[in-house]
Amino acid sequence: MRRAGLARGVAIGMATLAVVFELTDIWVTAQLPQPSWTPLPLAPEDMAGTAFSVFGAILVHSRPRLVIGWLLCAGGLSAAANILTANTFHLLYGDPAAGRPIINLTWHVLQLTLGVLLPLLYPAGRLLSRRWRWVVVLAVAGMALDWAGVLSGQGALRQPAHWTVSAAMTLAFVSLVVRFARGDATERRQLLWVMMTLPGLLVPWVLGDPFWWLATLFIPLIPAAIAVAVLRYRLFGIDTLISRALIGTGLVIVTTGVYVAASAASSIFLAEVDRVAGVAAAVFAGAAFQPMRRGMQRGIDRLLYGSTGVPGSLARRLRHRLQHADPVHGLLATLDTLREGLSVTGVTVELDGAVTTSGTVSAGAPARVIPLVWHGEPVGLLLVGPTDRRRFPAAHDERVLATLTPYIADAAHAVRLTAALQRSRERILTAREEERRRLRRDLHDGLGQSLTGMAMSINAARLSVRTAPERADLLLAELRAGMDAVSGDIRQLVYDLRPPALDELGLAGALAELAGAPVEVSGRLDGLPAAVEVAAYRIVQEALTNARKHAGAATITVALRRGETLRITVTDDGSGIPPDARPGVGLGSMRERAAELGGTCVVRDAEGGGTVVEAELPL
Repeated sequence: MRRAGLARGVAIGMATLAVVFELTDIWVTAQLPQPSWTPLPLAPEDMAGTAFSVFGAILVHSRPRLVIGWLLCAGGLSAAANILTANTFHLLYGDPAAGRPIINLTWHVLQLTLGVLLPLLYPAGRLLSRRWRWVVVLAVAGMALDWAGVLSGQGALRQPAHWTVSAAMTLAFVSLVVRFARGDATERRQLLWVMMTLPGLLVPWVLGDPFWWLATLFIPLIPAAIAVAVLRYRLFGIDTLISRALIGTGLVIVTTGVYVAASAASSIFLAEVDRVAGVAAAVFAGAAFQPMRRGMQRGIDRLLYGSTGVPGSLARRLRHRLQHADPVHGLLATLDTLREGLSVTGVTVELDGAVTTSGTVSAGAPARVIPLVWHGEPVGLLLVGPTDRRRFPAAHDERVLATLTPYIADAAHAVRLTAALQRSRERILTAREEERRRLRRDLHDGLGQSLTGMAMSINAARLSVRTAPERADLLLAELRAGMDAVSGDIRQLVYDLRPPALDELGLAGALAELAGAPVEVSGRLDGLPAAVEVAAYRIVQEALTNARKHAGAATITVALRRGETLRITVTDDGSGIPPDARPGVGLGSMRERAAELGGTCVVRDAEGGGTVVEAELPL
C-alpha cells in the first residue's frame, strides 16, 4: 500500500510539473511572434505535454504497476520540458539552438517513451516476445548516434541517426498490427480504441495548410483513448465508431486525391477555362463518393469482422441455405451460420424438450440465453456458447443476433410445425388402426355371433316345424327379434362411419337436427368434400355435448361460413371454461379432426360469458 501510494504521488507530481511547464510555456509563447501556421497560443507539444501526463497520472492512480501509465507521464513531461526549453531559449537568446543538449535529451525521451516503448508494450504492458527488444536497442543506438553527432559537431551523423530512430518507431507501430492479428477479443478492442483517434490527426494532415493546426486539438484523444481502453475496454460500440471513423478518414483522403487528380487532368485539357475545370473536378469527385463509400464499408467490415462476420452477407447466405434445405436441416444451417458469424464455441436451440446444437455449448452456463419468438408466440430458447478468438468486439454480436435471430425463430417454428404434423399423422394412424380394431371386434363379437345364433335358430326351426309347430313358431319369433338387433348394430356401425343425416338432410340440416335450432349459413354448402362434412359434424356434435353436459348452456348457436375455407362457430351462454380446466378427450378430438384436414380448432371464452368453439377447415 505504501508503494502504491508513493507511485500515485510521483505520477501526480509529474503531471503537475508538466502542467506548470505548459502554463509557463504559454506565457513565453505569448512574448514571441505569432506563428503563421496556427492561430492557437500553444504548440502541439503543449497539448501533448498536458494531456499525456494527466491521463498517465490517472492510469497510474488506478493501476500503479502498469507501465503504460508511467510511459504516458514520462512522455508528457518530456514534451512539456522540450517545448518550454526551446521557446525559452528562443525568447532569451533569439535562437532555440542554444539549448540544444536539453532539447535533444527531452526529445529523445519523448521519442523513446511515446514513439517506441508505448506501441511496443500497449496494452498489456509487455512485449510480444523477446525478439522485439531489438527494436528498443535500435532506437537507443540511433539516439546515441545523434548525441555523437551533437557532441562532436559532425552534422553528417544526425541524418543516419534520424533514419535509425524512425525505423525503430515504424517497427514499434508494426508490433501493434501483429498484436492485433494474434490477440484475443479483449486486446483487439483495446487496440481499436486507439485507432479511433487516428482521423483527428490524419484528416487535418491530408487537408494541409491552413488546417494543420486542427490536429493539435485532437492530440488529447490519444491518451484519453488509451486510458479508456485500459480501464473500460468492455464498453460496447467501439467497432461502430471505428468503422465510421475509418470510413470518414478514407473518404477525405481519397476524395481529396480524386479532386486533385481530376483538377490536374482538367487543367491539361481545359487550361483556358479554369472555372469549368474546377467544376468538372468537383463533379467527378462527387460522382465517385458513393461507390468509394460502399467499397470502403465492405473492406472495413471484412477487416473488423472477417469474411463471415458481416451481418448482411450472413443473412444472404442463410436465406440461400434455407431455400435448399428441409426444416430440420434448415434450423441446423441457421445455427452453423450464427456460430460462424459470432465466432463462438457453439449454439443450441431448445424446442419442446428437443435440442439442436451446432458446435459445443456448456449446458451448465451458456454465455447467453435468448428467447425465440415467432409472431408473438414463444417457440423455444437460443443458447449461445462462450466467445472464441475473433476480429470484432461484442457490439457486433448484437447486430448479428438482431439480423439472424428472426431466421432462427422461423426455422424453429417450421421444425415445431413439422414435429406437430408428424405427431398428428401418428395419432391419425393410431386412431385409424384403433377404429379398424373396434370394427373388427364389433363385427366378430357382435354381428358375427348374432348371425351365427340366427343360423342355429333357423336350423332348429326347420327340424321342429313338423313335429313341434309351437316350438318352431317361438324360434322364428326369437329370430325376428335377433334380426332387429342385428339391423340396429348395422345402423350404429354405419352411423359411426358417416352419419346418415348428412346424406339425407345435408350438413346444415343435420347440424340443425343436432342443435335443435336453425343454423346460420353463409355461402353455399353443396359440393363439400365428404371428409370436411364428417369433421364439421363431429366437431359440432362434440361442442354441443360439452355445452349441454358440462357448461349447462341454455342457448347455443351454430354458424357456418363458406369461403376459401369452411369456418364453423359454436357459441353458448354456459358457465365457460374453468380456470383450472384440463383438456379432455373431447377437446383433443375436435382439434385432431381439424388437424387431420390441415385446419385449426380453437376453444376460448366468449365475451360476456360462455364459450366459443371456432374451427376452420380447408376445402
